[in-house]
Amino acid sequence: MTEITFILPDGGQKACPASEGLSLMELALQNSVPGIVAECSGAAACGTCHVIMDDALIDVLDPISDHENDMLDFTNAPREPGSRLSCQIRIDGRLNGAVVRVASEM
Repeated sequence: MTEITFILPDGGQKACPASEGLSLMELALQNSVPGIVAECSGAAACGTCHVIMDDALIDVLDPISDHENDMLDFTNAPREPGSRLSCQIRIDGRLNGAVVRVASEM
């Protein structure tokens, strides 16, 4: 089983065992990860599941779509180089051991 650790907005951590095929957003909701709201339920229409991926992970993830890229311009937290919408990232073996930072609103 894959394990993903979320770095919470308050600096805490939450390690979550993950089934492949779920999105990072679904995993976060199942585990009540603070800061992942997912108002649009994964339709990439709200930006409330904003996370920041480590540079090393960006290189192994599927490329960001134009739509996701546009939506990241409207998140409440400042956009960073590793910013992604967690609803658009499917969990697979490439993410085993990944550390994902939940964006904090400013």
